[in-house]
Amino acid sequence: MAGRLAGKTAIVAGAGQTPGETIGNGRAIAFLFAREGAEVLCLDRHLDRAEETAALIVADGGIAAAHRADISQLAECRLAIEVAAARWPRIDILVNNVGIGGGGDGPAHIAEERAWDRIMSVNLKASWMMIRQVLPLMRAQSSGAIVNISSLASLGGSNQVAYEISKAGVNRLTTSVANANARHGIRCNAVLPGLMDTPMAVAGIAAAQGESLESVRASRNARVPLRGRMGTAWDTAHAALFLTSDDAAFITGVLLPVDGGMSVRVG
Repeated sequence: MAGRLAGKTAIVAGAGQTPGETIGNGRAIAFLFAREGAEVLCLDRHLDRAEETAALIVADGGIAAAHRADISQLAECRLAIEVAAARWPRIDILVNNVGIGGGGDGPAHIAEERAWDRIMSVNLKASWMMIRQVLPLMRAQSSGAIVNISSLASLGGSNQVAYEISKAGVNRLTTSVANANARHGIRCNAVLPGLMDTPMAVAGIAAAQGESLESVRASRNARVPLRGRMGTAWDTAHAALFLTSDDAAFITGVLLPVDGGMSVRVG
């Protein structure tokens, strides 16, 4: 159904992407939102990547602009919301698509303190800071939809303690914000992607482990119950679209796995 976000405005944090042969979650979300009628402000700490996403949207007939923002910094979160508020009379949607890992992360007995601090700052604190800045505007207009991109790793895993706990924190942030703001007409939900064929995931793992892209893809595909194939960023984007659209007007505080059945498989 076309036009599910017609007339709405949306901020997508992390709308650029790691270079690669597939599309990333943030770019897919921004592109799909624009195709469904939203005006989109594409945020990314790499301005060129945000501009590339915005240019793809405009070339497709949508409306988008780019803004550089490192949302792990409070002042840049504040400025990003100010830029959006100056552009539009209201802010209808915020998507926090931020997430990093590696760099010293690992099981609890070997993970490094610097990795813990960096990952918590980007994955959890940044999402809270963006929400903190947009909530006064959404409360004043008595409406708004927030979607946080969490991860299936928030529910399980053992090899990335900082990443897993940061995303578990995003889940609790989601439910806390949903509960505190429901009476103001603001909804907050999270998408928990499982194994996805995105540049950050596949190319990043291949580079870190010295494997080929084909080998990493095959290994990840084999772990997915549904058709033995990873999802794509479009799966994440369609879930975010549903949760921000009026189709989900009575849905808040939901943690939605998009994982091909991995979260329900036992054994």
